Amino acid sequence: MQYRKLGQTGLEVSALSFGASSLGGVFHDIDEGRAVETVSVALEGGMNLIDVSPYYGHYRAERVLGRALRQLPRERYILSTKVGRYGKDGVNTWDYSGRRAQESVFESMERLGVEHIDLIHVHDIEFQAARPGGLQLVVDETLPALAELKAKGLVSHVGITDLQLDNLRWVIDHSPAGMVETVLNFCHYCLCDDALADHLDYFEAHGIGLINASPLSMGLLSQRGVPAWHPAPRPLVEACERAARYCAQRGYPIEKLAMQFAVSNPRVPTTLFSSANPDNVRRNLEYIAEPIDWELVRQVQDIIGPQQRVTWANT
Repeated sequence: MQYRKLGQTGLEVSALSFGASSLGGVFHDIDEGRAVETVSVALEGGMNLIDVSPYYGHYRAERVLGRALRQLPRERYILSTKVGRYGKDGVNTWDYSGRRAQESVFESMERLGVEHIDLIHVHDIEFQAARPGGLQLVVDETLPALAELKAKGLVSHVGITDLQLDNLRWVIDHSPAGMVETVLNFCHYCLCDDALADHLDYFEAHGIGLINASPLSMGLLSQRGVPAWHPAPRPLVEACERAARYCAQRGYPIEKLAMQFAVSNPRVPTTLFSSANPDNVRRNLEYIAEPIDWELVRQVQDIIGPQQRVTWANT
């Protein structure tokens, strides 16, 4: 496992990290015992960053992860969770107020069974962009509230997450220097969309630690294909299906190529992937330990063709 510096946080994170959204049964029902085992397998394999959110499974992911973390020494992992996006009884809710952000951190610590959060992110800020106060509320209220908790030693670093790269940059540009220490962006550094590469200079110039997520682009880059709820436009889905078939014909699963590609750039410190199955974790660790076939990368991207960098709205 390679380890890379996360911006100016002083943290060194594994090139491949563990996303705990699957522990909330986000994609399908799970066996919680196996899910707990999955966390241990990830750490044994060298992953040291674990990312979760109250939103995943509407608090279930944090509760299941908490079961796993209670069996592990605190110094073995870097823990990231979020504020701003929630849910109850299957209904999504959002609240980016400073008061709710601070309450959420304490609630997360209780569910996770910890007394300290290493990284706290404002979750999916584009949803606040369409709410009263817009993204300026994140700058004026959410981030300062989290900075207060940092000053008290309850969290170590503060950041933001979003699908839309422009929103991340807007908040950084309008915040005091150093307020935003990390960003988490998904589906923009993978085989079908490497738009994140255009922003690496910007993030590095601002000392921002970058967390990439969803190397399979939420199932686009998989043999199983996308779930019914996937928001990608149909031409992109079909292009990725053709690419998956092409890889399969050559005995090189597209999942393997996608995982290898996502961790290949040393300027992208870490990439999150999520699973509640320990066998999937072991398989992905094996994938990234092997050299990537760059000629196959070129061929796959040619197949995806004009659908490269086609994106969608967050859901």
